[in-house]
Amino acid sequence: MTPKKANWILVSVSMGWGMSYIFMKLVIDTIPALTIVALRFGIAFIMMVLIFRKKVFQTDARTLKYSSVLGFLLWGIFITLMYGIKHTTASSAGFLISSTVILVPILQAFITRKLPSIKITLGVVFVTIGLALLTIGEDFTLAFGSVLCLIAAFLYAVHIIVTNHFAREVDTLQLGIYQLGFAALFAAVGTFILEVPVLPQTMIHWIAILGLTFICSAYGFVMQSIAQKYTTPESTGFLFSLEPIFAAIFAFIFLQENMGLRGYTGALIILLGVFTATVTFRKRAELRMMKVKSSIMK
Repeated sequence: MTPKKANWILVSVSMGWGMSYIFMKLVIDTIPALTIVALRFGIAFIMMVLIFRKKVFQTDARTLKYSSVLGFLLWGIFITLMYGIKHTTASSAGFLISSTVILVPILQAFITRKLPSIKITLGVVFVTIGLALLTIGEDFTLAFGSVLCLIAAFLYAVHIIVTNHFAREVDTLQLGIYQLGFAALFAAVGTFILEVPVLPQTMIHWIAILGLTFICSAYGFVMQSIAQKYTTPESTGFLFSLEPIFAAIFAFIFLQENMGLRGYTGALIILLGVFTATVTFRKRAELRMMKVKSSIMK
């Protein structure tokens, strides 16, 4: 797989996750948060095991260990996000989560001890301005739901970086599938300790849960693990910042949410930042490919 194909797969994942905010908003007021997480990841895990049963059962202890770490991070991401989205709009939650795009290059710079390029830095500046327009009120305060969404964004950034590392050491399909199982396990334990489990009661609730299962979990997190092997953590972070753009579009269509002039201005600035940074990534990937071809010819 080329870096370009991997990035297009990540764009499709971002689109699917943009839809997830609509699904979560439809069920969060009637089904407890831990139960939603347990259902979406549990059903997705069972489905993927049935499809790839021959591949999945031929695993090792290291893959399971890495998957448990990613599963724990997924559990943390979606518990904080579910409670956050209960106190804000689907559109706002999507853009708050996109602050991951700022956190990934910062965390990666600490890990590699290298400063990001000028274009990446410029992209981060654009995204930061866009997020400020979307999240900071006139009194310069953040709501409780916004804080929870920002915590989810930080865990999301850690998940991207850790996934990028793990994907180079173990089978990516197994890694993607087993992380779903561990996330479901952690959520199920929490459900029986802290909540009263409730199954969906209406057709629209089942559609939302199954949408979260098949589109956002089974496809999204498995394909993320596979595609990240062929691209960079920074590129992944910037492409995933397209997620709130899709979330805002879907929220406008299905929930009639309107972010106003300030919100849409922030969205456009975020999009500008994404394109500014991804041009750098494409050129960098092409240079790497040229170096590899050159070394093979020698």
